[in-house]
Amino acid sequence: MKIFPAIDLHNGRAVRLYKGDYNQVTDYGNPLEVAKRWKSLGATFLHLVDLDGAKEGNSLNLAAVKEIIDNVDIKLELGGGIRTEAQVDDLLKLGLDRVIIGSKALDLDFVKRLIDKHGSEKIVVGIDSRNMLISTHGWLDMTDINAVDFANKLKAIGVKTIIFTDISKDGTLEGINVNQTKVMVETGLSIIASGGAKALSDIESAKNIGCGGIILGKSIYNGDIDLKLAIEKYED
Repeated sequence: MKIFPAIDLHNGRAVRLYKGDYNQVTDYGNPLEVAKRWKSLGATFLHLVDLDGAKEGNSLNLAAVKEIIDNVDIKLELGGGIRTEAQVDDLLKLGLDRVIIGSKALDLDFVKRLIDKHGSEKIVVGIDSRNMLISTHGWLDMTDINAVDFANKLKAIGVKTIIFTDISKDGTLEGINVNQTKVMVETGLSIIASGGAKALSDIESAKNIGCGGIILGKSIYNGDIDLKLAIEKYED
């Protein structure tokens, strides 16, 4: 299992939101310094989210992303507002190891074109849900699309990895939603759990139900989870 420290980008800063609420923001400073910190503690892959891009539909924090690419020798994935093939091409050329398609993934033909062009190792899909219904556009819009049904459609077109976020847990430190995440794992896709991790036991739970990884956010910023220990204990 892979452990992904998260760096959420807003106005060029590393921040965390509470339940995806842009009005409840905690600022954690310069993203480059945060990236260096997580690498120094043993991280090998960082999860970056362009929060402004998720709302506006284009990448708005690329300067911060490029600074990390240029100065930290670590694997990187980025999500948030990636909605055109040209964006994906440019981001991969920039040096990202993979891109995360969120809202635009509802267009299955679009996702399939990306998979065919770049391969399933470079293209992953983020499924953000509340009560197993998909949310889009920076969690501002709800749909009536069931997360499991959608995951199975993605699997059929060649997607291998899903980042599954329970919005109601994100930034709350209430623990991951084990039951919902387990249902997603049962699709046979590699599921990266996201949202709510508060203790090493959450990482252990994710590993026990067969997750391919877990994203850690608020818990490592405020010290509830010791990232170095978590990586040593649980990362394969």
